[in-house]
Amino acid sequence: MTAFRNGRGPVGKAAKGPVNFLVCFAVKEEAKFFVPPLLSGRATVQAMLTGMGRQNVTESIREAVARWKPERVLTCGFAGGLNPVLKVGMIVYDCDVNAGLAGHLAELGARPAQFYCARRVAATAAEKHALWSTTGADAVEMESSVIRTFCKKVRVPSATIRIISDPADQDLPLDLNALMTSNDRINYPKLVWSVLSSPGSIPRLIEFRRQTITAGRRLGELLRDLLRRTCR
Repeated sequence: MTAFRNGRGPVGKAAKGPVNFLVCFAVKEEAKFFVPPLLSGRATVQAMLTGMGRQNVTESIREAVARWKPERVLTCGFAGGLNPVLKVGMIVYDCDVNAGLAGHLAELGARPAQFYCARRVAATAAEKHALWSTTGADAVEMESSVIRTFCKKVRVPSATIRIISDPADQDLPLDLNALMTSNDRINYPKLVWSVLSSPGSIPRLIEFRRQTITAGRRLGELLRDLLRRTCR
């Protein structure tokens, strides 16, 4: 088994496996406020970072399932709103029937949604509107369909649980696509240069960071509550 690399791998101490839940996030900002709860009995949870984009996720989920042999897999994190009714901080989901999570998620205030798994960041309101018109999806992200397609192949129930970090009518403060490396990682020197070259973007960056911090905290709380309900 190859070691995780390029910003991917376990969050916190790695379980020996098998585990009841494998909770996947693309990047550390999404996982920042998730603390796996203490569960009754011998129920176990392993959180991990997959990295962004299809190539990173394809490698990560194959390695993770082989390592931890999870009973269920959750793909979690941020999503951009495509449906105008979705506001910042709303949690949306799609799950396999045999994952046994839909009822709990509805009770916790999450709403069912259709996701579009994009190959690039939907950075502007115009791009989001075009995706909504052509796909009919409610929200956009970049990893879940890869994870869930693999899980279906190996017969592991799975669910997508995402929080809206930017609504349909909001442009991102920077075009992240222009700042990505060839292996779907943020080029931080290029990011710094982009900010310094456009100081007018700084207030919007600060506000967007506040949005994502609030969203990450809300998502972490819901996931802890969900796991407690499911494993009690």
